[in-house]
Amino acid sequence: MGLGLGLLAAGAAALAQEPAAAAAVADAAAAAAPAAAPAAAEAPAPVLNAGDTAWMLTSTMLVILMVIPGLALFYGGLVRTKNMLSVLCQVFVSFALITLLWAVYGYSLAFAGEGSFFGGFDKLFLKGIAPDTLSATLPTIPEYVFVAFQSTFAAITVALIVGAFAERIKFSAVILFAVLWFTFSYIPMAHMVWGGGILGKDGALDFAGGTVVHINAGIAGLVGSYMVGKRIGFGKEALPPHSLTLTMVGASLLWVGWFGFNAGSAGAANGIAGLSFVNTIVATGAATVSWLAAEALHRGKASMLGAASGAVGGLVVITPAAGFVGPMGAIVMGLIAGPVCLWGVSGLKKLLKVDDVCDVFGVHGVGGILGAILTGVFCSSSLGGIEPADFSMGHQVWVQVKSVLLTVAWSGVVAAISYKVCDLVVGLRVSEESERQGLDITTHGEVAYYR
Repeated sequence: MGLGLGLLAAGAAALAQEPAAAAAVADAAAAAAPAAAPAAAEAPAPVLNAGDTAWMLTSTMLVILMVIPGLALFYGGLVRTKNMLSVLCQVFVSFALITLLWAVYGYSLAFAGEGSFFGGFDKLFLKGIAPDTLSATLPTIPEYVFVAFQSTFAAITVALIVGAFAERIKFSAVILFAVLWFTFSYIPMAHMVWGGGILGKDGALDFAGGTVVHINAGIAGLVGSYMVGKRIGFGKEALPPHSLTLTMVGASLLWVGWFGFNAGSAGAANGIAGLSFVNTIVATGAATVSWLAAEALHRGKASMLGAASGAVGGLVVITPAAGFVGPMGAIVMGLIAGPVCLWGVSGLKKLLKVDDVCDVFGVHGVGGILGAILTGVFCSSSLGGIEPADFSMGHQVWVQVKSVLLTVAWSGVVAAISYKVCDLVVGLRVSEESERQGLDITTHGEVAYYR
């Protein structure tokens, strides 16, 4: 009993001391809080990741493969023999020119600064970037790698436009137009969507370039087709592609290179890159099959040109959605894209009465618009996408529609002004004699094939 009374007394003493002890602990925590707060607020310093860097270097090379030789051969096969080299040269030189301008001022205006439509001049001539500088946008890779990757996007966007006005435009006009349109359409669109501009702040989703690349280029191509005018004999005589073999090779290279375009836009070697990779496979396959099915039902035959065009249509439609939708959503998007893009290069093209030689608007413009809008639907988690369960589909679709409308208006106005300036300065179109003889020999002094 004495032991019990002793334990009770000790317990009572401890209880009596507890408020004082608690107060002491609270005082100590309060004193430590100011010191702990700055440490907690400090984010871990960015660290270069070798795997991410290797993947982004590989992706950059894949996108270059898309343009030269992929896009060049795709377009080259679609024109007549006498104009093949002119198209190859236009694509090749556009790529070279835009990558140069990107380093001089394009990167700075697109990704440095916080304006709504343009960036700033802080990184003109890539000022302030060193080999050990990490990208602010993708902090696990060197900034030089990010500069190189984005330069290929700028270059392919300008090169895409070439296919619309092929076979009748002056080479000097192509070069001048490329400079003007790149400066006043591509750069601001890239900034608006990816560089912290107005569309990105509004919540527009564009994983790899539905608005920035495809709608932007498609509208510029459509305007160019009208302003340069139709080819001699268009609608009166057959103007068939000279080599669908080369077009198929070009389409295949585009498909391979597009993995860098889409999966590379994840910015790292991670799960989103894997998602984008598989989506690029299945959406393209679905669009190829659905295009051919629609073509067979409409014309009675499935063509190699249809297969190649369907594949490109699928690649275009999945581009804005590649990292946001699930594989089943990607398949549905591809299945829709096939017949819609087929209508774009046939029914819509006839309705518009336009001579868009390589169907830049019918595939890239129409496919880009379709993909941008459908991204707002299939990114929903209820349809296999990666958005949260409380995602508002109606709101996101409206945001996507607004981004499409702004892109169409911006690119169209800039393109019209740029073509007009080119016409006033150097003239847009070659002479009738040069066009009949072919641009290969009259502009470049060469021929594609010697017999």
